[in-house]
Amino acid sequence: MANTVRLRVRRQDGPDGRPYWENFEVPYRPNMNVISALMAIRKNPVNARGEATTPVAWESSCLEEICGACSMVINGRARQACSALVDRLGQPIVLEPMSSFPVIRDLMVDRSIMFRNLKQVKAWIPVDGTYDLGPGPRYSEKEQQLRYELSKCMTCGVCLEACPNFNTRSRFMGPQPLGQVLLHNMHPTGNLNRDERLEAIMQDDGITNCGNAQNCVQMCPKGIPLTDAIAILNGETVKHAFRRWFRR
Repeated sequence: MANTVRLRVRRQDGPDGRPYWENFEVPYRPNMNVISALMAIRKNPVNARGEATTPVAWESSCLEEICGACSMVINGRARQACSALVDRLGQPIVLEPMSSFPVIRDLMVDRSIMFRNLKQVKAWIPVDGTYDLGPGPRYSEKEQQLRYELSKCMTCGVCLEACPNFNTRSRFMGPQPLGQVLLHNMHPTGNLNRDERLEAIMQDDGITNCGNAQNCVQMCPKGIPLTDAIAILNGETVKHAFRRWFRR
């Protein structure tokens, strides 16, 4: 292994700034990840030409591929920087912000739209008080497994970056909130708001805009069965539409 790690970073000084590329070289250490390399740049913000520059801006938190904050495009693939080991990456390591979200600065993006969509579909369990609700219903092993898989979502945005129908010019809410709709509709208390969630994803920005590219399920770092969730919800929305029509 070389004594240095070479990085090529797509930078942008602000939301309205013009993107540009800057190259860096940082000392190599065994077991480095991309976050370690970015921290080395922050410690000594000098580019590969020996010129003083500003530290690269990025986000991170848990460093355990749990929070999803450090998601970025690494060598052309959206993933988490904390689990991207330098020894397993070709050099120069090319770092870019995710293109499906507005850039705040450098590798930091504004993922507010994802959280607004979660709010739109009521991706939470309403609980009134902390009293004993008694024993809950029994679930089959298959249902338990599906709920567990859907619950692993860390709102990293990788599935949205991979989805060809989700971008800054599209109204499609993307696969991430759709998976959360199914998760919360399967919950015995969350099911009380089932119809509201189905109505939310039946709007113009909802489930009908899914083109079934299946990129989301292939790129999800947690292996969440998003296409299965969307298929189930397609059936649920059709049944809901018929029920609504017969109630007229």
